[in-house]
Amino acid sequence: MFLFCICMICAIFGITMVYIAGKGMYEGGWDIASPSKLVFVQVLSMFLGIVAFIVLTVFDADLLADQWKWLCILNVALIAALVIFGQDDGTGNKSWIRFAGIGIQPSEVIKVIYIIVSAKQMTYLKEYRDINAFTSLVQMAVHFLAVFGMIVVVSSDLGSATIILGIFLLMLFAAGVKLYWFAAGFAAVAAAIPLLWNYFLKDYQKKRLVAPYDPSVDPTGYGITWQTTQSKMSLASGRMTGVDSEHATTIFTGKHTDFIFASIGETLGMIGCLVVILLLVVIIVHCVRVGLHSGRTFDMLICVGVASAVTIQTLINIGMCIGITPVIGITLPFFSYGGSSMMTMFAAMGLVSGVKYKPKPQLFSMY
Repeated sequence: MFLFCICMICAIFGITMVYIAGKGMYEGGWDIASPSKLVFVQVLSMFLGIVAFIVLTVFDADLLADQWKWLCILNVALIAALVIFGQDDGTGNKSWIRFAGIGIQPSEVIKVIYIIVSAKQMTYLKEYRDINAFTSLVQMAVHFLAVFGMIVVVSSDLGSATIILGIFLLMLFAAGVKLYWFAAGFAAVAAAIPLLWNYFLKDYQKKRLVAPYDPSVDPTGYGITWQTTQSKMSLASGRMTGVDSEHATTIFTGKHTDFIFASIGETLGMIGCLVVILLLVVIIVHCVRVGLHSGRTFDMLICVGVASAVTIQTLINIGMCIGITPVIGITLPFFSYGGSSMMTMFAAMGLVSGVKYKPKPQLFSMY
C-alpha cells in the first residue's frame, strides 16, 4: 500500500501538471489535443495501470517467468509490429502504433517483459550454473543485444534502447557478475563505437548525442537544441517558488511530455522540482529495499530491474531538461504525458508489490 500510495501521488501530481502545460500550449496555438482530452487519456491510463498493479500483485511473477519463451516471442512480435504499423510522429523514431486515435508505444511493454525474462535467465545461471562463466555471459549478452538491436534497427529509438542497456548493466551487477567482466565489456563497446557511429547512427542522432557538449552543433540555440534552450529558460523563470501558469514565459514542443520537469520548474519553482525528485527517489529506494529483503534471487532481480528503469529514466529525463544529457525522447516516470508509460509504470510497480506480497521462503523467515 505504501508503494501504491506514492505512485498515486506521483500520477495525480503528473496529471495536474500535464493539464497546466497542455492548457498553455493549446491556448498558445500549438497543434495538440485539448487539455481535457490530455487529462482523460492520463486518467484512463492510470486506472488501467491500477488494474495491472493489482493483478501483478496477486499473480506470482514466477508463473509469468516460466513462460519466458512466449514472452520472448511477444517481444519480437511487438517490435515486428513497428515495421508494418510504426509511425514516427515527426520525431525520427518509428516507435508508435496508432489506430482509431489511440497510440501505443510497444517499447514500454518490451521493457517490463525484458526485466521478467532477464531475471529468470540470470537466476537460473546464478543458481544452477556459474554466472561468471564466459558461456553464461554470452547467453545474457545475446539476449540483451537481440532486444537492444531490434529496437535500434526497427524504431531508431535510442531512448528506449538506452533504458534497456541501463537495466541490463544494473541487473548484471545485482546478480553478482564480477567487475572485471564490466571492464571487458566497456572496452569492447569503446572499440565498437567508431563502427556504430559511422554505420548505424543517423545524422540527426549524432547531432543529438553531441549537442549538449559541443555548442558549435547549434550555436544559435534555435536548431536541434531549441527544446533544451527553452526548457532551461522555463526552469530559470520559475526561480524558487514558480510563477503563475498564466504568466508562463515559454511554450515549446514536448512541454507536457518529455519536458514536463521544465513545466514543473516554471510553475512550482525549485521547490516543486525537489518534491518530484524526492518522490521518485522514494520509489526507487523502496523497490531496492523490497528486493533486498525478498530472500530470493529472482524476486531481488525483478525489483532491481524496475528500480533501474525508473532511475535511468529519471536521470536522463532531468538531464535533458537541464541540458547535460542528449534529447533522446525519454519520459519522466508517472509525470510525463503518455498512456503507455503510465500503464507500464504501474505494471512494473505491481511486480515489486507482488514480491512484497509474496510470503518469504522458509529459509529466510528468521531474518
